[in-house]
Amino acid sequence: MNTQFKAAVIQLCTSNDAIMAFAELEEQVRAAAKAGAKLILTPEGSNFLERDPSKFAQICPLETDAQVLNQYQKLAKELGIILIIGSALFRRENAKAANRCLVFNENGELISQYDKIHLFDVNLGAGMELQESKTYAPGQKAVIANTNLGDIGLSICYDVRFPHLYRALAQYGAKIITIPAAFTVPTGRAHWEILLRARAIETGAFILAAAQAGSHKDGRQTYGHSMIISPWGEILTQMDGTEIGFAMAEIDLRLVDEARRKIPAWGLNQGFDGP
Repeated sequence: MNTQFKAAVIQLCTSNDAIMAFAELEEQVRAAAKAGAKLILTPEGSNFLERDPSKFAQICPLETDAQVLNQYQKLAKELGIILIIGSALFRRENAKAANRCLVFNENGELISQYDKIHLFDVNLGAGMELQESKTYAPGQKAVIANTNLGDIGLSICYDVRFPHLYRALAQYGAKIITIPAAFTVPTGRAHWEILLRARAIETGAFILAAAQAGSHKDGRQTYGHSMIISPWGEILTQMDGTEIGFAMAEIDLRLVDEARRKIPAWGLNQGFDGP
């Protein structure tokens, strides 16, 4: 296993046009791979974003749609990278949609997938009430992707507020944890960085957080500020709130063991049913 490599987080302003969304994603993934990234993470909702329920139903692909998976598989294989689609949105037959993270290895094989467990049902005031559970069904289990670059714990956006999930991922071997997101501006401004750094510190793991950013075609505003954080809680690289592109940092997995030796706060398994 390679313990030292470059990782990149992609920051996008994904539209409600799936073809355009993939073209923009592909451009940034190719640029990051050319710069030397071996592990690349994209944001939540990487295949499209649409808030209107009727439009969402028309745009959203079925989970059995091979074309969606094939485009990511081909990209990962051609570039020889581990490609983590932070999440893609899918319709299920006769059921609510899935907000699903997809992990492809260097051969383009889909090796892991994770459905978002914690859904964003909140009332932020000023008319900002969001109910993801009306559209999506929650995932039922934590997932770790076993890759040639180490064990990677998977999560999505609102999961970041539930530390027991990250404790379990660390307890079961994750040295890198991904947190793709489409954070709102108010919650992002207040909580994004502090939550990400807390998850890194308490688990002693690298945190890769790829975010949506800017003004989207469906009218939403997302916070951006994609970043990579060390196991000691240091921000290694960070983007701003509107920039489209990628940020990259060197990952040295020996730093995980070092952080956990110094402060073994994540502890041993204490009965939590993890991955």
